[in-house]
Amino acid sequence: MHEGSWLLRDGMDRERMLDMDRRLQPVRRSAFGVLAVALLACAPWVGWWTIVPLVLAAGIFKFADARIEQVKRPEYAMFAAWAASQVIIAGSVALAGDPGTTTMAWFAIPIVTLSARFSARGIVIGVGVTLALMAAVAFAVGADAVIADPPQLIGPIATVIAVAILSTALMRSDREHRSEAVIDQLTGMLNRKALAPRANELSQQSSVSGEPIGLILGDLDHFKRVNDTRGHACGDGVLRDVAYVLRKELRAFDLVYRLGGEEFLVLLPGAELPQTEGVAEALREAVAREPLGGEDMTMSFGVSASRRGDAFDYETVFAEADLALYEAKRGGRDRVCAAAGALAPF
Repeated sequence: MHEGSWLLRDGMDRERMLDMDRRLQPVRRSAFGVLAVALLACAPWVGWWTIVPLVLAAGIFKFADARIEQVKRPEYAMFAAWAASQVIIAGSVALAGDPGTTTMAWFAIPIVTLSARFSARGIVIGVGVTLALMAAVAFAVGADAVIADPPQLIGPIATVIAVAILSTALMRSDREHRSEAVIDQLTGMLNRKALAPRANELSQQSSVSGEPIGLILGDLDHFKRVNDTRGHACGDGVLRDVAYVLRKELRAFDLVYRLGGEEFLVLLPGAELPQTEGVAEALREAVAREPLGGEDMTMSFGVSASRRGDAFDYETVFAEADLALYEAKRGGRDRVCAAAGALAPF
């Protein structure tokens, strides 16, 4: 689940894409609002029908936003929604019946979001799809006009390519600076600094949806002994392998963080306590299955979850999982323990 695809290089890119999409959602709604106001203001001249494609595009993105984190390969659904917006713009240009219409410039708007989500291959494919749509609609509705006045098409095409180049450079710079702050450099996982805003987002979302949030707190057993006897280089190798195993076992929309040292935290949107225990047990078995960093390792887990219908209180749920982890360690390690009142530990 954490392997790459033709749109993304690996699972970490997928996590960054989902995080960026969450940030883009309110901004995208604002952009749709601006376009709607502009279309309504221009309606007496260009017609009221022009608002229909915008409403359709807004509906597509709303549908995708509601389901994007529930699918195994969310990048495909996201790219499909993105491509649909370009098709809708092409339809608007076709309905206008003039390749020189100002709506041709709208093709550049979705281009801005490409680099925020996808790898270089995804950006190239997205730009290629856009240019093909622009050329197709321009020649379909006014081939003679384009042949007589090529700048009608050359200008918008150049704008789209320039926007893609500039937005990609800016996003790459921003991503590097943000990664330094929120990505653990050893394991490539999100770190404690990235956890706080996400926990707050989940709290707000659960207060509206009532969906439970599961939390798993994991700690490598006897990790200090590895550092003391084999050296820190070996210990680093163990941590990198553990991070890979955890990501590989989790779903695309589950969130895993390295809190520091040998401690890891997993957030499971939509998971109640029994499901959270089951995921933790699968992680425990995966860690113990084969040597990591050349060492036979085990891991202990404490789990807790908010109740369905209640808002997610991160501090409370974390404290419960932390206490359960202590019980797992005290009970002999290499086990999963749940918060008080839950099912018996595995």
